[in-house]
Amino acid sequence: MTDWAPIAKEYDPLKAGSIDGTDEEPHDRAIWRAMLARYVPNKGVTGDPHLTLFVARLNLQTTEEKLKEVFSRYGDIRKIRLVRDLVTGFSKGYAFIEYKEERALLKAHRDANRLVIDQHEIFVDFELERTLKGWIPRRLGGGFGGKKESGQLRFGGRDRPFRKPINLPNMKNDFYGEGSAEKRNWSREGTRDWRTRDRDHERSRDKRWPERERSWTWGESERDRDSKEERSRGRERKDRDR
Repeated sequence: MTDWAPIAKEYDPLKAGSIDGTDEEPHDRAIWRAMLARYVPNKGVTGDPHLTLFVARLNLQTTEEKLKEVFSRYGDIRKIRLVRDLVTGFSKGYAFIEYKEERALLKAHRDANRLVIDQHEIFVDFELERTLKGWIPRRLGGGFGGKKESGQLRFGGRDRPFRKPINLPNMKNDFYGEGSAEKRNWSREGTRDWRTRDRDHERSRDKRWPERERSWTWGESERDRDSKEERSRGRERKDRDR
């Protein structure tokens, strides 16, 4: 666990789908798609990826001018690319901002995250498409972050870093037969002993039941006889009194 880090140094779709990066089986179909995807970054994108910020969760009404006004306070901007729909021309809610100096990039990365622009709290991170090895975008089942409602949360990024795994010792559970053969034999013998005792108990109960029945019948006849004697004595007393 010495090489563990909260932020992924290399993108692995299977690990990104795990809260601590230790999953061995994908738990949703999107992870399968990301694992099978062969993504190549867009070669038409220009600029230095190591000086570029990724800005997301923008208000759809936010413009390039507004972004320049806000992010130019951290340093000189070389280029702003607000991603728009090719058909409608409307904003998709995220943009890329390239700075001239690394110092400005780091300052914006530190201070601009969760800044409110046009009533929207934005998310700021480094560009990952061209800098993180193995990167798979969100549309192919990869990415980082995500909403809980989608059921496709991804971890290892700035938004949702990995949680440190808990080391648990490997313990064998003898209850399910994972212990030694001697213990399993003892368990089976113990089971047979219990079954034998149950059968003996059933037999003894069957033997005792007729005796109880006879005693119950005998008790009933005795009570009837006593009551008859009492009634006859009462009649004799009445006759004498007359």
